[in-house]
Amino acid sequence: MSTIASKYDPAAAEAKWYAYWMEHKLFSSKVDPEKEPYTIVIPPPNVTGVLHMGHMLNNTIQDVLVRRARMQGKNACWVPGTDHASIATEAKVVAMLKDQGIDKKSLTREEFLKYAWEWKEKYGGIILEQLKKLGASCDWDRTSFTMDPGLSDAVISVFVDLYNKGKIYRGVRMVNWDPKGKTALSDDEVITKEVASKLYYIKYQIEGTEDEFLTIATTRPETIMADVAICVNPNDPRFTHLKGKKAIVPLINRAIPIIEDEYVDMEFGTGCLKVTPAHDINDYELGIKHKLEVIDILNDDGTLNEKAQILVGEDRFVARKKIGKLIDEIGQLDKIEDYKSNVGHSERTDAVIEPKLSLQWFLKMEDITKPALSSVMDDVIQLHPPKFKNMYRAWMDNVRDWCISRQLWWGHQIPAFYLPNGEFVVAKTKEEALVIAKEKHDSSYTLEDLTQDEDVLDTWFSSWLWPISVFDTDVFTTGQPNEELKYYYPTNDLVTAPEILFFWVARMIIAGYEYMGEKPFKNVYLTGIVRDKLGRKMSKSLGNSPDPLDLMAQYGADGVRTGMLFSSPAGNDLPFDEKLVEQGRNFSNKIWNAFRLVKGWEIDPSLDGSANAASLEWFENRFQQTLSEINDHFEKFRISDALMSTYKLVWDDFCSWYLEMIKPAYQQPIDQATYNKTIAFFEDILKILHPFMPFLSEEIWHQIKERSVEESLILASWPESSSFDTTIIEEAAQVFEVVSQVRNLRASKGMSPKEALELTINAKNPELYGRFEAVLTKLANLSSLAFAEKVENAMSFVVKSDECFVPMGDSIDIEEEKANIQKELEYTRGFLNSVIKKLSNERFVAGAPAQVVENEKKKQADAEAKIKALEESLSKLG
Repeated sequence: MSTIASKYDPAAAEAKWYAYWMEHKLFSSKVDPEKEPYTIVIPPPNVTGVLHMGHMLNNTIQDVLVRRARMQGKNACWVPGTDHASIATEAKVVAMLKDQGIDKKSLTREEFLKYAWEWKEKYGGIILEQLKKLGASCDWDRTSFTMDPGLSDAVISVFVDLYNKGKIYRGVRMVNWDPKGKTALSDDEVITKEVASKLYYIKYQIEGTEDEFLTIATTRPETIMADVAICVNPNDPRFTHLKGKKAIVPLINRAIPIIEDEYVDMEFGTGCLKVTPAHDINDYELGIKHKLEVIDILNDDGTLNEKAQILVGEDRFVARKKIGKLIDEIGQLDKIEDYKSNVGHSERTDAVIEPKLSLQWFLKMEDITKPALSSVMDDVIQLHPPKFKNMYRAWMDNVRDWCISRQLWWGHQIPAFYLPNGEFVVAKTKEEALVIAKEKHDSSYTLEDLTQDEDVLDTWFSSWLWPISVFDTDVFTTGQPNEELKYYYPTNDLVTAPEILFFWVARMIIAGYEYMGEKPFKNVYLTGIVRDKLGRKMSKSLGNSPDPLDLMAQYGADGVRTGMLFSSPAGNDLPFDEKLVEQGRNFSNKIWNAFRLVKGWEIDPSLDGSANAASLEWFENRFQQTLSEINDHFEKFRISDALMSTYKLVWDDFCSWYLEMIKPAYQQPIDQATYNKTIAFFEDILKILHPFMPFLSEEIWHQIKERSVEESLILASWPESSSFDTTIIEEAAQVFEVVSQVRNLRASKGMSPKEALELTINAKNPELYGRFEAVLTKLANLSSLAFAEKVENAMSFVVKSDECFVPMGDSIDIEEEKANIQKELEYTRGFLNSVIKKLSNERFVAGAPAQVVENEKKKQADAEAKIKALEESLSKLG
């Protein structure tokens, strides 16, 4: 005992064992044809990132899966890495330069990228180091970065390949424009928020009249200078007389045609629509249909340009208020109403998105997405929970061409090279482009005649290759996978957040089928969002998120890991409460104290341990029953349920019952056989705890006895499943219920736990109690155990259908006893009714697993037997 600390020290254990695992490369994975691979690729956090609660949850789940697979004898490979995050990183670097008094515009591309790489080298690995604190058992030698030379080469190769296949094209399209980031965004990078707006009712004068106006409702008066038509519904009788006429745009006095189209909703606003093709996607489509001109009045930063004619240089939102005021001053503002509207915001900068016509690069999505849709719909790739399949289908069915170009410098520069004649060629390098240019255009071209496209590729255009490129970067050009890719691909499980189901997951599936002809993973486990007590998503901006490192310092990494998983079922949000990680820490302390208790026992080899036979047999069967539950939960990706089954086994069955059953009397020794079996039980418990609580379990594992590196718990075998006897488990549960009832009775009467009591049972099966007599006598502190139909002047209670009596002499209050029985009778009848109601539901009986239905039927039988026994007890009391 002198070598075992009185309190568990998480910080010391975490530092010691992580260094030990790293030193001996116990996370490392090499190709081994003799072993089944188990592969997870990390969702690469942004290189700008620091650990937040979402990362904690996601990476804890990944580590649990990886550690269990490793213990199952699989060749576990967890590949870590980071994403270059074009928009986020460029914004960080621009901000850093601004603090130094440097304007990005004053730098060349090469100068800016030098600063960006310096920033990446300084800050880019922070989050991976923080994941080590959590216990993440990644193969750190495999750490990848999406702009590593090999991975970058793969991205460029894929662009060239898809272009040559006719799947990438360049064209002017309406895109989502981020005026703050000054770049195009894909649809998936836009977050729609409901915001409080104003609806401006503006009067447009009909050309050639003095006092005839059309009133149009708009939330964007600042764009009226870009209006090119007014549209009405041809079925609207209010406007038939205006066919072929024109209206005058207020303030700039430009005449625009009045057109007709059934697209216009006659019920919305005034039934008239101003058509502004440059600044609204629906207006753009309407403009193409009616061959209208396009007037773009906004600069890339959201300010008004010269085409606006007025308020040039003003920010769009400032201009909105000023236009409203100017129109009011000329008497053409009818009214302003409060209005709720859905407005797109940039996911990265939170700026309000501007629809903008822009020359961009696009990937055709209609055909390339088909295998990715069918694989998920047919459960070749399984989403957990499957409720996300409908969301996935909705997105894939309505997919639009992917805008893959971004107006940034940090990222993979698009491999397109422009020629003096205005045309371009696509090639991996400038030298290769020159060869093509000479062959197809002009043999006199030199390298100086070629200019590379300034734009970079969307960040997701690199991370969609992640499950392939982290193992093999040449396969995209050779078409022949190397040894590693053949072995580790497809990966097994992907753990990620639902919000990037389309950003990343769908696109990885698309790339997997396009370049490997195979799914990239078998399962996708979708975590929920970590929320605070008020239901808000935890974020630094709200100030409602604790620092994960502070939590680990206070409660230990194992405490935080288990706390996060106590209530985080797949796909459902986690309502985080610090009490959860406190519970996790308390669980750590409970296990440590149980270990100290067992190791503190003195052993006497001469003692006979036969009195503990039933206790040993019960726990062995209970362990196997729980192990079966845990394995089933893992197979169904119910990670929280697997933890809760483990928690109850350890806290309730092992600590509260088993150790109390076999614990020797104060300062008395224990027999050798019981001690050995208890240590064996403890070791099995440590094995199933290890994926959840790696540090504590490894610490105790080595304290039990000295072990070599090869004998470390991280490499130990997962316990083998075997059959179990449910009869002894149910009998023990019945005995435990009797013990609890005796304890409750003693407490209700204010009696000392040390005061021994007599117990008589009217038992249907006395042998059951005989088998556990030593346990019952010890735990309930009985002076005697007898069997009879009735005992006078006794308090009674019913367990299952057995009535139990504890003599109280003349102190028993008959009326109080009757009232207690009546209360329990009413409760049991209510419980029975709820069970009968459930079994009467045909949908439940038909849809629930057979074992669940069988359990409900057993509850019904037990409740009916208990009601009968309680009614008999009540009858005996008159």
